[in-house]
Amino acid sequence: MKIKELTRFLELYADPFLQESYDNCGLTVGNYEETLYKVLICLDVNEKVVDEAIQSGCQLIISHHPVIFRGLKKIIGQSESERIVIKAIQHNIALYAIHTNIDNIINGINGLLAEKAGLKNVRVLLPKKDLLRKLVTFCPVAESAKVRDALFRAGAGNIGNYDSCSFNTDGSGSFRANEHANPFIGTINELHFEKETRIETIYPVYIEKQVVQALLGTHPYEEVAYDIYPLSNEFNKAGSGIIGELEKETNEEDFLSDLKKALNIEHIRHSQLTGKKLKNVAVCSGSGSFLIQEAIKKKAGLLITADLKYHDFMEAEGRILLADIGHYESEQIIKELLFKILTENFNNFAVLISKMDLNPVYYY
Repeated sequence: MKIKELTRFLELYADPFLQESYDNCGLTVGNYEETLYKVLICLDVNEKVVDEAIQSGCQLIISHHPVIFRGLKKIIGQSESERIVIKAIQHNIALYAIHTNIDNIINGINGLLAEKAGLKNVRVLLPKKDLLRKLVTFCPVAESAKVRDALFRAGAGNIGNYDSCSFNTDGSGSFRANEHANPFIGTINELHFEKETRIETIYPVYIEKQVVQALLGTHPYEEVAYDIYPLSNEFNKAGSGIIGELEKETNEEDFLSDLKKALNIEHIRHSQLTGKKLKNVAVCSGSGSFLIQEAIKKKAGLLITADLKYHDFMEAEGRILLADIGHYESEQIIKELLFKILTENFNNFAVLISKMDLNPVYYY
């Protein structure tokens, strides 16, 4: 198996288009054509992790955080990132990062965090906008079902919990083929009117190439007429954080105690307890202070996240309980998530979880 086959799968699961503008997801070191036998999964890459990969005979390291994040102007071994890159290249080990793109999908790291917190009926807390497109095309009535089904198979037509969504209207299209054309219907140099179906459907922009290819590959006309419109609607399958519901209302203290056990953590920094029962809970792995007001707006009684600053806790104002479980603690589950995804979909290479504990924060 080639590295490119695995990266193609990962990028179908969490498209790099969904990463934040500051991020650097994807293959950062290595060759897509290299053969793959073993993969090492980790949260962060340091030199010990690279050594672990060398000793284990791994050809690829998949991490959550990118090794090359802000860019390297020189690779001369003066920083740890430079030394990691040098050692990886010397030992023919590829480095791949799956970061904010897997943060921003509902079945990504936040989805697993929500599951461990016991949440049901989960949905994206802050959906992304400007990710949707509407495709409009016109084809002979007799061919419309074939074209429409091809668009659906390519991923178009999904709205919330519904798929195969489209709007169809029948009308009359006109065209005249010149002497250079090879028309599917009609006669050269004669005006032709054809009963056609106008098909409208939507899709996320990052699958546009495959949707258009599906259209062009099944439409019978030599020249396919189609329009693409950008939409400003929210895309509820991608965005920041997750909000969901507990099966039953729970005391704040009891919930925090259960959360510590579920995530195997010892400490939780939190704002003043509100004294209210918890029902709706929001989560955001990593730094999630930017979601405090959105969580309040969506009626969450608790926001579980990390990296909250002193003044962030003041935003609670008794309206919400803020729980800072730690950056490492909120993201360490990426290893469990990736292991599950890979082992359920592949059996032709070994998947190993790094044994290195890289939490840079210690408690006395």
